[in-house]
Amino acid sequence: MFSTSTEVHYMAKRDYLVTIEEKNNAPYLRAYTNWRYQAAEKTRVGVRLLGHFLRGSSMRGAPKEQMEIIEIPLFERPLCVACCGVTGDLLVGCPKSLVLFSLKRQALNDKLSILDFERCLIIHLPGLSPQQVAICAGYIALQTELEVLVVKLERLPGAAFTQKSADKKPQDHSLVPQDMITGAEHDNETEGRREGLAGHRDHDDFFIFPKHQELLGDRAKDCGVKISLEWTGMESEARGNLIITYILYRRFAPDFFQDCSVEETHLHSLQFHPVFTSNQEVCVEGGRGVEPTCLFCFFSLPKTGYLYSVRGGVQMVSAYQYPEKAQQAVLTDLFLHIITKNALQCFSVRCAAVAARAEDPYIDTTMKACPPITMELCALRIQLFIGLKALCHYRHHIVLLTTADVETREDTERTARRVMNRKSPFTKPQNPSEMGHGWNLYVVNTVPPLQLYNEMVEYSKTYEETNPLSHSRLHLLSEAHLLLRATLLDPRVGNPVERPQTTGQNLAQALGYNTTRTTDRQELQQAFQESCAQLGDCFSRFDKRDCHLALPYYKMSGLSLTEVISRNRGLSNSLCGYGKGFLFFLKHSLYEETLELLTEETANEVLDIFGVAEPSQLPHVIASPSMARASPDCGLAHLERLESIGAPSVPLTLSKAALALRMADLQLYRQHMDRHTEMLQVYGFIEEAKLLLHGRGDTVVPTLLARHLRDNQDGLLVAAMVALHENDKVKLDEADLFFQELCGDVSGPQGGPQLLVDFWEALLMASSQEAVIQELLFRLTTVYIDRVTRRDGRGFKPLKSADDLINWCSHYGSLYPWVSILTPAHVNIIPEDLHKLQSLLCGPTLDASSILPLLEQLPDEDNAGLSVHVLCATKLGHYESSIERLLDRCPQAIIPYANHELQNNNMALWWQKLFPELCERTRATQGENTILLAALKETLVVVAMELNPLELLDLLPDDGTVHFFLPHLLECSQRNLMM
Repeated sequence: MFSTSTEVHYMAKRDYLVTIEEKNNAPYLRAYTNWRYQAAEKTRVGVRLLGHFLRGSSMRGAPKEQMEIIEIPLFERPLCVACCGVTGDLLVGCPKSLVLFSLKRQALNDKLSILDFERCLIIHLPGLSPQQVAICAGYIALQTELEVLVVKLERLPGAAFTQKSADKKPQDHSLVPQDMITGAEHDNETEGRREGLAGHRDHDDFFIFPKHQELLGDRAKDCGVKISLEWTGMESEARGNLIITYILYRRFAPDFFQDCSVEETHLHSLQFHPVFTSNQEVCVEGGRGVEPTCLFCFFSLPKTGYLYSVRGGVQMVSAYQYPEKAQQAVLTDLFLHIITKNALQCFSVRCAAVAARAEDPYIDTTMKACPPITMELCALRIQLFIGLKALCHYRHHIVLLTTADVETREDTERTARRVMNRKSPFTKPQNPSEMGHGWNLYVVNTVPPLQLYNEMVEYSKTYEETNPLSHSRLHLLSEAHLLLRATLLDPRVGNPVERPQTTGQNLAQALGYNTTRTTDRQELQQAFQESCAQLGDCFSRFDKRDCHLALPYYKMSGLSLTEVISRNRGLSNSLCGYGKGFLFFLKHSLYEETLELLTEETANEVLDIFGVAEPSQLPHVIASPSMARASPDCGLAHLERLESIGAPSVPLTLSKAALALRMADLQLYRQHMDRHTEMLQVYGFIEEAKLLLHGRGDTVVPTLLARHLRDNQDGLLVAAMVALHENDKVKLDEADLFFQELCGDVSGPQGGPQLLVDFWEALLMASSQEAVIQELLFRLTTVYIDRVTRRDGRGFKPLKSADDLINWCSHYGSLYPWVSILTPAHVNIIPEDLHKLQSLLCGPTLDASSILPLLEQLPDEDNAGLSVHVLCATKLGHYESSIERLLDRCPQAIIPYANHELQNNNMALWWQKLFPELCERTRATQGENTILLAALKETLVVVAMELNPLELLDLLPDDGTVHFFLPHLLECSQRNLMM
């Protein structure tokens, strides 16, 4: 099918092959599309150059039934090639540069489109001649004999290429300058870099090598490799916003202590490995591919392999130490496979641990856990082969190429002489001998993850029999857990395997495709939960630092609290034998609002466990909602024992009182409650809020003690709830649900339970949070207006009267004098609610504009509603309308209103608004309204004191009533003369 091929790569995304072929010592770069039809013995073949399309009769019939060869011309000799697994792009390594080809689908007509490549970018690398390259999702890696460099191509959003920017002196990341075309400067830099890397040879034939170096992140730009970009694509406007970001640089020196000769010390097996998860949504390169969750870069020396995570911050994940010299390595989601001369070896990987943490922010919390990235690596399997030469991996298959070693003794001596007399310390690895015999190709099926998991769990039982606390067992179970996690992270698991678009059924079967086979994701999920339970069992026995991991692993297992207790019951012959991990899990599970009720037997067992292991936690354990069925006699006995060995605490006394209530022993209850003052009891409820309520969020349930306090000590209950809110133990909405549930069986005002209103008023007095204050003001105003509107007074006595709130709460203000004239005490309204509403409006905090929609339901037909409307209008600055309302409805309050409100900047309203209104209304009544007449006289006194005689004279009406105003005019004149 091919000429003499030195390198072959397969791209699964678009199902094409790319090769570097050699014929008559001339290299060729070729891409093969629809190659499966040639393998299926369909002989039609089309050959074309890159960017040229066959439009003749051969493309009209069934063009996809023939293989197509695309010749890709290059200016330099191709050394290596790589394909992007995300976008399908092609990267070619040349002696001084990297050439990037973009994969495109060209439309020839309405019904026909074919794959093609476009050369879009040349990356110039002075001083580096890559031996291997890799590309994935914009990341590019290149490898020389002892160096690895990883960079990223990024587009700057919003940046535009202008002529002015093009005229600037090019920097390290700028586009290639004109003089680069000659390549003179690069040649000089290349020679200098080669001399620097190869070291120099002194007179005693000693070589000096560069030292090891690792530069990560921003430091990688100091590696000394200057990269320049030359944009060759059609989209010239994109060349100005493309930059290079250095990610990783690693340089090695020959290490003679690793049993490797100099010529054997060279890097190999460079590759990128993307990890995709099920929640991928972001696309790259204009939607041509899905962004991977994590991206790993692997490369290897003969005795050591290195795995880095390069996306979202670069870090070394693992360093592999091989027992033998590795010839090639391949990284997969589940394993690292390497081949030595005569063995295929398999190592565990930590890709799943990195990807899980990148995908789920709850990992490494009390909710979820995952084995650490730094966990020790292990070798899983070794299979012997003879003469291993090459290795590749595809889906669930490993493909091996082997041959017998036919190197003669003369060849070995010739190689030794070449090593002693060479001028350079580095030599290129020899290709397999063309005269070799016995080439064999093996396809090895990997063990399914679920089967391998079961084998690892079964093997771990041998450690459990000898030492249940064995670290080896924990390590093996952690490896098995990562195996399942890696499988479940794969979005393809549980979906039918996609089959290539071909009619060659036998070829598809040979490659392992099976459209009817699907992975049972539910079965994997069950195994994963089982794995979490086993890890929880391990950590529950530990007394060391990692014992807290029992909590998240048990949570992930889906086991109930009763099941976990049952699993750990058999781990110890005595109560003292429970590990700290189990106690940690049990304590936190009881403290959390799971609302899982334990049976009486199990709950009493829990009391016995804590009575021996952690007696100080008994008051908190008894208050847990899960312990509601525990025997009160048993709990009281444990608390009595605890009190006898230590100082009594308030939560302990309150817990005993709660148990006495459950026993219906009111005398014992009062005995315990009388031991502490109400203030100390409030502090006790702060320490243990579950004595009053169970649940959080939308499910809040009052306890028996809370219901008893509602009927007998409602003030203590309200004070305790205020304290819980102020100490962030209860949210405002949760407190509302608590009181509504608590008072649901008690009749009360329609505006809401009175105890809830009492809580709001008490919280308003205590809170200093502005958002909470404004919310409480709105709620209280709503209740007050609703009750005043409904005249709903059923004799429910509030905890705080209006006078109490005015005296103790700064948000309530004393009533203005004119308000008291408007609304004296009446029998047909609720004095307290109206009084509180008025005092809120007289206070400094309430924003009147926020309650305007509420006033629509409150009529102003009586003085109660009128007072509220006028108070709101006055706070909003509507003085003139307020004056008119009062003159219309309650003129006896106008002078007190004016004396209080029309001051300072509003003083002019005395003569601009109030005086003309009084004159007009008094004239209309012909002076018979004594209230208006008295108000006019009071107004004249104020106006005569504020204005001069001429200004007052201008205000007087010209209707012949000057004799009424003459005394005030005379008084104004006398005062003006005296001044």
